[in-house]
Amino acid sequence: MSRFWNKTINETTPYVAGEQPKAGEKFIKLNTNENPFPPSPAVKKAITEFDTATLRLYPDTNATPIVEAVAEVEGVKPSQVFVGNGSDEVLALCFQTFFEKEPDTDLPVLTPEFSYSFYPVYEEFYNIRPKKIPLREDFRLEPSDYEGIANCGIAIANPNAPTSRAISLGDIAKICEANPDSVVLIDEAYAYFEENYETAVSLLPKYPNLCVVRTTSKSYSLAGMRIGYAIASEELIEGLLRARDSFNSYPVDRLAQAIGAAAIRDVDYHKKCREELLKTRKYTVGELRAIGFDMPDSSANFIFARPPKCIDAETLYKNLKAKGILVRYFKTPGINDRLRISIGTMEEMEQFIKTVKEEITNAENS
Repeated sequence: MSRFWNKTINETTPYVAGEQPKAGEKFIKLNTNENPFPPSPAVKKAITEFDTATLRLYPDTNATPIVEAVAEVEGVKPSQVFVGNGSDEVLALCFQTFFEKEPDTDLPVLTPEFSYSFYPVYEEFYNIRPKKIPLREDFRLEPSDYEGIANCGIAIANPNAPTSRAISLGDIAKICEANPDSVVLIDEAYAYFEENYETAVSLLPKYPNLCVVRTTSKSYSLAGMRIGYAIASEELIEGLLRARDSFNSYPVDRLAQAIGAAAIRDVDYHKKCREELLKTRKYTVGELRAIGFDMPDSSANFIFARPPKCIDAETLYKNLKAKGILVRYFKTPGINDRLRISIGTMEEMEQFIKTVKEEITNAENS
């Protein structure tokens, strides 16, 4: 608390990101859902060919190279694409643009009970009334739970974080149809890791209230570059542009634009990394279930696992950290019996499994 901060800052609880090791610390890092593979070779080429003299000039306001790459790959018009400094900025602008603030309305924004932990921060920061919709058994999201509730908008991560579960395009369509006057924000940070990959972008021609948000941090291995984007109707994109230009007209730098466009256009490399990660996820799930872990089937590049009864999640998290392996533990009631475990390389996951088995054996013998 500070007398120099305004009311909003004094009352806001900031988002807490996953732990980042300090320089010199060596960990197997499975706690922030980064991609274990390097970016596309096209990224290195874009960096090598980049003209640093152009850095004296402001970047393209609309990040046209990335906009055109996304439009080309996704089969939409460039006017349907908005680019920001990471999907977190894009999401923040979506909350600011589409969802009404109190006291202008007493209608809430609907979000799943357990979901991306930045959503409640946006709600608090922008003074938007929240309403959390309970998940069903095994963290399943039921579309009918989003029907018949007056709201100022809906935000759903699909696949959901940290639960790793996804809903179908049919389910998304039902939610859009039941809420025609509200923007339905579908956060697809992890969608590319679904076994049978589907994107809500295909629903855009039918639902003008649908906004799909993506990131290059996960499937494109560009977490260090900070590039995110939204795909929606021209009407929704125009609103985001108005919000951006009231905040920061130059959110994506020149080098990031060149790198992002190159990565997005390398479809073959993107697919190759996805296939390798799905293979590693299958191995990890099988090994953990064999020693008593419980988890829903994952549609993301992470799993949400409950350890066997011999050891609780928090203890296992601390013991793994002491042995150089970082996973994510949430103290939130209802999910504090589980760990969110990012999928690393096969070698990293083999070491992770080996260490976990040692911890389980120690716990059983203690």
